[in-house]
Amino acid sequence: MLSKLMGLFSKDLAMDLGTANTLIFVKGKGVVLNEPSVVALKRDSGKPLAVGLEAKQYLGRTSPSVVAARPLKDGVIADFDMTRIMIREFILKVKSATGFMKPRMLIGVPSGVTQVEKRAVIESAEQAGARDIYLIEEPMAAAIGAGLPISLPQGCMIVDIGGGTTEVAVISLYATAYSESVRVAGDEANESIVRYIQKKYQVLVGENTAEQVKISIGSAYPLDHPLSMEVSGKDLVEGIPRTITLTDEEVREAMSEPIEVILESVKRAFEKTPPELAADVGEQGITLAGGGALIRGLDRLIQHEMKLKVNVADDPLTCVVMGAGIALHDVKEYRRVFIN
Repeated sequence: MLSKLMGLFSKDLAMDLGTANTLIFVKGKGVVLNEPSVVALKRDSGKPLAVGLEAKQYLGRTSPSVVAARPLKDGVIADFDMTRIMIREFILKVKSATGFMKPRMLIGVPSGVTQVEKRAVIESAEQAGARDIYLIEEPMAAAIGAGLPISLPQGCMIVDIGGGTTEVAVISLYATAYSESVRVAGDEANESIVRYIQKKYQVLVGENTAEQVKISIGSAYPLDHPLSMEVSGKDLVEGIPRTITLTDEEVREAMSEPIEVILESVKRAFEKTPPELAADVGEQGITLAGGGALIRGLDRLIQHEMKLKVNVADDPLTCVVMGAGIALHDVKEYRRVFIN
């Protein structure tokens, strides 16, 4: 009775707690927060200076008295205290949208998450002020958000490429027939670009610059119209600032290794999926979600290699949080897909 009463004065909240970005969906309001999963703290007191977009500007630019970092690594919590602070601050940011009582929460987590990692996520949410807390696997949430028919007796494949992990899953009748989580995704692509520029040009660039390169001219398949951009960094020989010009072909070469890992995970999914479900996927195609789905030509590359239709979700960046929001809106219908 108390839980029902509290529900009258608070709104359900779904969270995609991602390595790169955290998104929050509030029932009746949609996506109310989409910010980088970054925290900046005072080193001596541990007091938060900034979270999200503002904190991202601190990366690589802090003084010794300030620490700025991503508390999640490869899709899981790497720093419990910073994660708790980040979740709390994000909830405070959207407090006016959730009501004045503790919100009920559904949080998306990677499919390969361990019991210890599940407990860490739940405790972080509890200490941040949530009440009833549920977990859902990210590929399942992404499939719901992408509008795939997960309730029907037919196989559908979702490939959710986030910041820290790539999740591949085949789903049928509200259940996951096969799933795999590889800890190679958008962040690894950024790191590959940093290493490539350092090796070829002896120029060191930061993580944010590498991400901008990936977004601006990155591709997984040859482009119809070549792209290029100027990139500034530190010359490792002279120790002075230096600007170079990168082409889309160079960035494609830089990202080839992580892209190949993602492609191999999709191939393995077909190898390990029952024949009937694999045939269903062959008819309906593969759906891409997550920020990595926006890499130019990735759908064309997978389609070329797999000889299958590949679809990109309408809004791949918000698929997980939208799917979690839909599931939380109808807990009775979707409770079977929540993680125990």
